[in-house]
Amino acid sequence: MAELREVVAVDAVRIPTGKAGWGGFKKGALSDISSQVLIVSAIEALVDRVKKNAPNFNPIEIEDVAVGCCSQIGEQSGNLGKMAAIGAGLPDDVAGWTIDRYCNSGLQAITAQCHAIMCGHADVMIAGGVESMSRYAMGSTMDAAAKAGLPCEFHPKVMERGMVIMGVSAEMVAEKYNLTREDMDWFGIRSHQRAIAAQRDEEAYKKRVIPINIAKQGEEPKWFEKDESPRAQCLDDPEAAYTNVQKLEPRFKAVADGGKVTAANSSGIVDGAAAVMLMERNKAEKLGLKPMVRVVATAVASSDPLYMLLGPVPAMQKIFKRSGLTMADMGVFEANEAFASPVMAFCIEQGIAFDDPRINPTGGAIAMGHPVGCSGALYFCEMVHHMVNKNIRYGLETLCGGGGVANAIIVEKV
Repeated sequence: MAELREVVAVDAVRIPTGKAGWGGFKKGALSDISSQVLIVSAIEALVDRVKKNAPNFNPIEIEDVAVGCCSQIGEQSGNLGKMAAIGAGLPDDVAGWTIDRYCNSGLQAITAQCHAIMCGHADVMIAGGVESMSRYAMGSTMDAAAKAGLPCEFHPKVMERGMVIMGVSAEMVAEKYNLTREDMDWFGIRSHQRAIAAQRDEEAYKKRVIPINIAKQGEEPKWFEKDESPRAQCLDDPEAAYTNVQKLEPRFKAVADGGKVTAANSSGIVDGAAAVMLMERNKAEKLGLKPMVRVVATAVASSDPLYMLLGPVPAMQKIFKRSGLTMADMGVFEANEAFASPVMAFCIEQGIAFDDPRINPTGGAIAMGHPVGCSGALYFCEMVHHMVNKNIRYGLETLCGGGGVANAIIVEKV
């Protein structure tokens, strides 16, 4: 068997996340911006930065662009990966594709592109993710099919097993692991604290978060520069923040029935986009690029669909066995905060504290939001920049997803 080649990430960028404005709340800065504009903005900035650092780099060397996206409808359909390559002005030779593995889509895009490079099928790849949750709510594809009178028939075995919405699964996880509402709310507050602290570290923040022009065509540029969702009160006056979140009612289970999952310990509904440049290591070094991290191992796994949020538990077991590493080796644990309860369950499974500083050190999805198809790429960007900034050797990212699917990746700072 031929030896696998080494894959490195040479750069990663994301745009700020904007509130989706669901449930009567005010629309965010990105609500009226096309998904294609969001992902093109990230890819353009990524390619420009790589070209600046490697003047001999020619974008025609990019083999493929993979974009994670869940609601592939409207402008998010029609093979968004290729549309993004065209919009970003990449050569016609550059291919593109779009992938949906629920919340794992962005990380699956990264993983798939890594595997192609490892196997010698490419030297340079772009991977990323995008989701406009303002314009296309979760379930938009099925809703559109139903409204159009198109069939939407599930296999009998799927119906027999049963499916629940994610919030109900979060309540089930909280009950399974005996998590308290207090601990879940403080977990959410810490997410905001870390996100606000990261925003205030402007030099590091601007290295990974690129501004996006949100002005309408013909208007003077208007730059959107920082995530909208993180709440400064959580860092500046945490006791007051805790008092406020205690007033929130559970959304998926009544208090009388033990409901604990509220907006304060759940991910925000936002719009976002992110992109990563991946290369075979020798290729990167020949171009004079300093890699950020190398890919050590990847894994996919799944759990009971009713406990869909627990998929990362077997994914982590696989990836640690595959890599020969343990949680003790990890300097960053980037676990997607779809809800507080599953990440806290992962902590229990791995024997670490809920307030471990390695968990989502620049904030997680409770603070910055969970633009579903984008999140895997967004938080990969957060992880690798933090590792470089703080000189951290190993990082682990994992995400849960609908049906129980999960992805995991371990990277090492180069």
